[in-house]
Amino acid sequence: MNRVFGAVVLAVLLLVASTAAAIWWTARQDARPSSDAIVVLGSAQYNGVPSSIFAARLEHALSLWEDGVAPVVVTVGGKAAGDQFTEADAGRAYLEEAGIPGDSLLAVPEGVDTLESMRAVGAAYAERGWSTAVLVTDPWHAMRAERMAEDAGMEVTSSPTRQGPAVQTRTTQFRYILRETAAYLLYRATGESVAGAPGVG
Repeated sequence: MNRVFGAVVLAVLLLVASTAAAIWWTARQDARPSSDAIVVLGSAQYNGVPSSIFAARLEHALSLWEDGVAPVVVTVGGKAAGDQFTEADAGRAYLEEAGIPGDSLLAVPEGVDTLESMRAVGAAYAERGWSTAVLVTDPWHAMRAERMAEDAGMEVTSSPTRQGPAVQTRTTQFRYILRETAAYLLYRATGESVAGAPGVG
């Protein structure tokens, strides 16, 4: 009995360790092939102004668009109770003010977490006959976002932002990796997302 218990514990520890290592590895990648669109995962906004985490993602998406990675930038994310603006609309306004023309922007104002947002983007892709995307989010969130996007029918790579609060210190990075490890394993086991804002949950 003790051997069986020990084997189970060891298997769980190996699964957690290998998942954390995969998240760390994915976070270090930067794939930017020519694609149908650049998809920016939403994060908090305050009265239409993107938070520092969201702004870092948007600035990276702007750079990718300027480099010709894709002709369209998709912003995604709904709004919390009491908010006047969705994250998608706040992101679109930010990028339009930064110089991207309106016909190169698509706001998908749906989703209270990453899973809902990716499903909404997948539906928008299907309507337009698109298939390929470069995802922009924080490094530690990239692997889970990729998996959810693929499950929503998209062909994706990720180009994580290297700026913003999520990557400032090693302590912050370690905390994000632990959280993402738990969130990724939960999704693979149940098909559900953790509660949180788009780009977090």
